[in-house]
Amino acid sequence: MKAFFEGIQWLFENIFFALHNFLKELELTHWFAANTINWIFMIICAVAMVYWIKQLKLHEEEGQEKQDTTAHSFLGK
Repeated sequence: MKAFFEGIQWLFENIFFALHNFLKELELTHWFAANTINWIFMIICAVAMVYWIKQLKLHEEEGQEKQDTTAHSFLGK
């Protein structure tokens, strides 16, 4: 039974966390390179937020936005 759990330990430490361990070591020498994936996600989120706000403005200008309380059934009660 001990070998089974040691096998699970080996799997997680050497296979599943290999990228995490690589980034942990990389951060000590190249901070920007280690955080590249974070920068990519922040850029994607910023672009998505700008797109979302532009779409909200476009729908509001066209009058397609429902502003009354009956737009949602749970608000009208």
